[in-house]
Amino acid sequence: QLQASGGGLVQTGGSLRLSCAASGRTFSSYAMGWFRQAPGKEREIVAGVSTSGGSTYHADSVKGRFTISRDNAKNTVYLQMNSLKPEDTAVYYCAARDININYGRRPEDYDYWGQGTQVTVSS
Repeated sequence: QLQASGGGLVQTGGSLRLSCAASGRTFSSYAMGWFRQAPGKEREIVAGVSTSGGSTYHADSVKGRFTISRDNAKNTVYLQMNSLKPEDTAVYYCAARDININYGRRPEDYDYWGQGTQVTVSS
């Protein structure tokens, strides 16, 4: 089970840190990803991280502003979001990928999903 938190309302240029806490003892065996979905748009990858945390991916739209990380001892994956823009406004979802040490870039690559947390960036 995945529980995302940390969303909220922030002004342009502000920062937020999203957290996704996982239950269970096998968190370290799941590659993790953050996705987002804005109204009327498809769900898109934001960032992904391998099981060890040694390999990460960030979409071009967030590269240099967002950072994904994980703490396997705490069963948690994070998304640090800096220099937020209005176009970052969306519901953000964390997802877990089973049986594969590497992250995927498509929603269908993932097996489990959190409930989503709203991020709203005002201009």
